[in-house]
Amino acid sequence: MISVNNVSLSFGKRVLFDEVNITFNKGNCYGIIGANGAGKSTFLKILSGEIEPNKGKVDITPGERLAVLKQNHFEFDEQTVLNTVLMGHKKMWDVMHRKDAIYADPNATEDDYMKAGELEAEFGEMGGYTAESDAATLLSELGVGEEFHQSFLKDIPSNMKVRVLLAQAIFGNPDILLLDEPTNGLDIETIGWLENFLADYENIVLVVSHDRHFLDAVCTHVADVDRSKIKVFTGNYTFWYESSQLMARQLSDKNKKTEDKRQALLDFIARFSANASKSRQATSRKKALEKLTIEEIEPSNRRYPGIIFQPQREVGNQILNVENLSKSVDGRLLFDKVTFSVNKGEKIAFFSKDPSAVTSFFGIINGDEEANKGKFEWGTTITKAYLPLENTEFFGNGLNLMEWLRQYVPQHVTDADEPFLRGFLGKMLFSGDDILKKTDVLSGGEKVRCMISRMMLQNPNLIVLDQPTNHLDLESIQSFNEGCISFPGIVFLTSHDHTFMQTVSNRVIELTPKGIIDRLMSFDEYLEDKRVKELREEMYGEAVMA
Repeated sequence: MISVNNVSLSFGKRVLFDEVNITFNKGNCYGIIGANGAGKSTFLKILSGEIEPNKGKVDITPGERLAVLKQNHFEFDEQTVLNTVLMGHKKMWDVMHRKDAIYADPNATEDDYMKAGELEAEFGEMGGYTAESDAATLLSELGVGEEFHQSFLKDIPSNMKVRVLLAQAIFGNPDILLLDEPTNGLDIETIGWLENFLADYENIVLVVSHDRHFLDAVCTHVADVDRSKIKVFTGNYTFWYESSQLMARQLSDKNKKTEDKRQALLDFIARFSANASKSRQATSRKKALEKLTIEEIEPSNRRYPGIIFQPQREVGNQILNVENLSKSVDGRLLFDKVTFSVNKGEKIAFFSKDPSAVTSFFGIINGDEEANKGKFEWGTTITKAYLPLENTEFFGNGLNLMEWLRQYVPQHVTDADEPFLRGFLGKMLFSGDDILKKTDVLSGGEKVRCMISRMMLQNPNLIVLDQPTNHLDLESIQSFNEGCISFPGIVFLTSHDHTFMQTVSNRVIELTPKGIIDRLMSFDEYLEDKRVKELREEMYGEAVMA
C-alpha cells in the first residue's frame, strides 16, 4: 500500500497540490488524469521520492519495492541492455555485486565468505539465479531481440531504448509500479503486449497517459488531478468521462424527477459493469464497479474545447486518385506502389510500421514534399485542411493570436472582424486577453489548438491529421475525436491514439516498402484479421508481433 498524507507542494505563488490525502491499494491500477500542467508527472515524482513536498509525507508499506519508468534515455548509455534491465531490481543488483566483490577479493577472510554465503541465499530468494534469463525473455517479449542484449544502450535505436527502460521498470515484479507516459515511442503491437501484462498485474500500478485506449484497458480507477486536489473514482477513463458527463446533464435537467435521474445512473453503472466482465481485467474492474454508489459519481469541472468542422460544400464524386507513388529517404524505401482512390463517406486510418512513411505521404499529397515517382490528383470540389506533425514554421513571426489567425481567413469570408475571429479562438479555449498572447511563446498544446482553429476557419470538406493528439490534454483529445466522428466530410488520419483510429476510421490503408494493404474495416478488425497479419509479415519481410 502507498499512502499520501496531507501533501502540499507549491512553486512560488503557484500551488500544485494542497493537502492531498489519498491511498493506493494492492490489486488496483490507477490512471492519473488532469489538464496539461496540473502536476501529474510531478505527483509521481513525489511518490518516488524524487521531489520532496513542502508539507506532508508519503508512506509505503515496509518491505515493498517501488519501481519507476525512467524518462532519461541517456542515464544508462554505458550499460549493456541486459544489465540495464537487471538494474531495475536495485536490491538484487546490489546484492549480486557485493557477493561477487567478495569472491574477487584475493584477501577475503573466512568471515567474508560467510557473508557471501548469506548474500547468495538472499540473492536466490529474490530470483537472482534466473534473473538474466527472465530479463532476456522480458526484452524479447517487448520486441528487443537477442542481438541487442549485450549491446550498450547508447548503441541501439532510440525506439528500442524506450522498450529497454520499460523492461527495467517492470522487471522483478515490483510491489508499486509508477509509469509516466509508458506508451510513448511504442508501436501498436508492443502497447497491446503492455496492456495484457498490466491487466494481469496483481500489485499497485499508477500510470500517467494520454492514451485513452490504454487507460481503458488497464485501469480499475481514475485519479483526477484538478484544482490542487486529487480524487479517486472507480472505473476506467471512459467510465469516468461518460459518468461525469451524465451527472452534469442530470444536474442541469431540472424537469426530470429525482428518482428518474437515480435510475438512469444505476442503469449506467450496471451497463458498464456488464461490459467490464468482458475485459481483460474482468474480475477486479467488475467488482469495483459493482461496489460503486451513485454518490461517488460527480460532474467534471473540466472545460472541453468545441471542435466542429463545417464544410462549405459537399465533396464531389472525384476526391483523390493516387497512382504508383513511391518515396525513399537517404536510401531507405518508406513506401512503394501506393495506388488507391477515395470514395464519399470514407474516413481512412493510414498506418505503417515506420511512422515517417505516413508523415512523408501526407506531405506529398499536401504539396510539401516530392515523391520519387508516381502521381496523385485531387478532385476540383475538395477543400483541404491539414494538421502537420511539425508546426514550428507557423509560429515564428511573433504575432498575437488574433493577428496570427487573421492570416488564414479564406477568400470567401468577407466579414472576418474581431468577434468572428474570437469565436474560433474561443472554441479552442482562448478567451479574454489570451488572444493578445504572442505566438512565439506558446506551449506545444497551445500551438496545436491554434492550428485546429486555423483548420476550422477553412470550412474544409477533407481534413488530414498527422498525429493530432500530440501535446493535447485528454479534454482536447476527447473533443477532437468527437469532432472527427461527427464531421460529414473525408478524414485522413494517422495517430498513436488507438481510440482515435478505431472510432473515426472506416477504412485502413497501411503503407509498406512493398505496396499497400487496403481494407474496408475498422482499425481493431484490421489488427485482428489473420489474413492481414500474414500480408503484413510478407510485406515487411519479418514477423509482426501478435
